[in-house]
Amino acid sequence: MTTLYVQEESGYRKANADDVIARAQGLIAQRFRIGSPVLSAPARVREFLGIHLGARDQEIFGVIHLDSRHRSLGAEDLFRGTIDGAAVHPRVVVKSVLARNAAALICYHNHPSGISEPSQADELITQRLKEALSLIDVRLIDHLIVGERIFSFAEAGLL
Repeated sequence: MTTLYVQEESGYRKANADDVIARAQGLIAQRFRIGSPVLSAPARVREFLGIHLGARDQEIFGVIHLDSRHRSLGAEDLFRGTIDGAAVHPRVVVKSVLARNAAALICYHNHPSGISEPSQADELITQRLKEALSLIDVRLIDHLIVGERIFSFAEAGLL
């Protein structure tokens, strides 16, 4: 196992888990900054979501707002749930999209169980969101489910 160290004014000390996580989040923030070309590197989205949601013990549903050139306008967690579900309201998603003036959207949520296969409820809310967003001319690019692996509705042909 590799030992990591943190430099401080008085010298070096062993890095603890919080130090490592804080640095990893800093690196992800650099790679996934506002204005970055999100869709030119889908691995970056997966990397961001893996770190952002990977260790959560409750379900979180959020969105990545995109401009008309599919550059990031920022990510936003919108709903928090329990260990096996979160209530998602299309009205709140649309309100968030309008506030950011987004042209496209990537939705995401995690499954704390680790199983990333979509439930029937996941498929239903994805279709409801797609329909609601189409009314305001906003394209739903993908819906990603983070578990032990990351499931993509777009890659699976469900979008």
